[in-house]
Amino acid sequence: MIALYLAPLYLLLCGYILWRMLHWLAACHDVTKNFFLRGLLVTVYVFLALSLLFGFLVPPSMLQRVLKGIGNYWLGVLLYILLTVLVADLIRLILKHVSFPKKERLFSRKGHVIVGSICLAVILAFSAAGIYGARHIVTTDYQVKISKKAGNRKELNLVLVADFHLGYSIGSSHMQRMVEKINASKPDLVVIAGDIFDNEYEALDNPERLEKILRSIKSRYGVYACYGNHDIQEKILAGFTFPRKGKKMSDPRMDTFLEKSNIHLLRDEAVEIDNAFYLFGRADYERPGRGIRKRKLPKELVKEMDQKKPILVVDHEPRELKELADAGVDLDLCGHTHDGQMFPGNLVTDMMWENSYGYLKKGKMHNIVTSGLGVFGPDMRVGTKSEICRIKIKFN
Repeated sequence: MIALYLAPLYLLLCGYILWRMLHWLAACHDVTKNFFLRGLLVTVYVFLALSLLFGFLVPPSMLQRVLKGIGNYWLGVLLYILLTVLVADLIRLILKHVSFPKKERLFSRKGHVIVGSICLAVILAFSAAGIYGARHIVTTDYQVKISKKAGNRKELNLVLVADFHLGYSIGSSHMQRMVEKINASKPDLVVIAGDIFDNEYEALDNPERLEKILRSIKSRYGVYACYGNHDIQEKILAGFTFPRKGKKMSDPRMDTFLEKSNIHLLRDEAVEIDNAFYLFGRADYERPGRGIRKRKLPKELVKEMDQKKPILVVDHEPRELKELADAGVDLDLCGHTHDGQMFPGNLVTDMMWENSYGYLKKGKMHNIVTSGLGVFGPDMRVGTKSEICRIKIKFN
């Protein structure tokens, strides 16, 4: 419903940007006032602005993939167009009421062209950086100490990944790059902290190939995962989901996909690994999933464990940190936030979460939040990383 209410605002903003663009082009050269050229520019602009809606309405097909792909890029570019133009207009409004030397030059036609060109350069720079950032995977290293014995193990090399958002933006090529980096790290254990899918199973570019790629992850103790708030089957438009009737849950095909990928899904349950430590995969806070009405409280999830052994938790959202620490959890691994994904989004997520990204010590518990591998909505990352986290755990 929120998407429907915001639609008029979206169209109004797109209309404002179109008006400002045509006004600037007219100042650049009189040829841009040509009726047919303007008609062509307006047609292309309207197509880009409505590609999200077209992609939502078209049935699953190659055409839908193309439209949604274009729409996701457009979302990112539009964000920086709006930010740049609004900042430029605000500065222009302030300067109109301020006296300074050669003020008339700034507000002349030539000044308009120069300012518009600078705005265009800023928009292109941020957009190009965002497209590159979304595809360039980096590795972030952490080292933590847990004052417990883990059988005969002195240390554990763990890889944390999250937020693949497999779908119209992220597919086989990105997963192949991820697997190569994971295998190069020679991990003992790999955990995936939710949002493996981007709501629509039909959005997977090639399920069989993706399964084969993910099966090639090499890890001594295997690959474990929990589900996130986007690991359900719902149609999505510009980041807004349109719920179906009934309880929100994963598509059975998603569960089968993970089985075929040799990924062990933990549904609010624990597994004891090598008789040395525990790994508990929490149900998602917002959408617990099939068969789970309410996920276990932190004190409940450790109830049946030998707390002399290390307790590792993988939870999609970095919530209940104090409660987990008080319950005796040693390491909490999360995703969800994307670290804001696109500047200035990271400034917002910093205000929303106790730990929106990186490392936090909570009592005796270590909490690590990854910015994730994929993207949600705009197919860009600006000021944030597409990452895998290598965590060296030392036991005492």
